[in-house]
Amino acid sequence: MKNTLMEALGIEMISVSDHEVVATMPVDHRTHQPFGLLHGGASVALAETVASIGAFHLIDQEKEVCVGLEINANHIRAKKSGIVTAYAKPAHRGKTTMVWEVKIVDEENELICLSRCTMAILKKNI
Repeated sequence: MKNTLMEALGIEMISVSDHEVVATMPVDHRTHQPFGLLHGGASVALAETVASIGAFHLIDQEKEVCVGLEINANHIRAKKSGIVTAYAKPAHRGKTTMVWEVKIVDEENELICLSRCTMAILKKNI
C-alpha cells in the first residue's frame, strides 16, 4: 500500500480470507536493527498489519472500524537476511474485540516470532 509503513518495510499481502491472513516482509536494511538482525519492532509491525487487515476483512466496513488495542510478541529466533512470512488466524471474534494469533516464520518454516494482537471494533461516527 502506497505511502504506508507497509511500503516502507516492504510488506506484501499474499492472501486474505475469513480464516487466515498471510503476508511477507524482507529482512534487509529496511527491517534490520543496528546489529544487522531483524528488528523486533519490524516483526511487531508485520504482526499488527496482518491482524489489522484480517479484522478489517471481517467487520461490517460500512458501520465499523477496527484499531489495534494491544499487541505482544515473543522473538524466538534471530534472522539476518531473506524473507519472513506472517500467518494470522483469528482466535476470538467478538462484537467489540478480536484476538489474532500471528506466527512469523522463515523460509524453512522455523518460528521467528509469535505474537498475539487484540483489535478493538468500534462503531463509525456516521
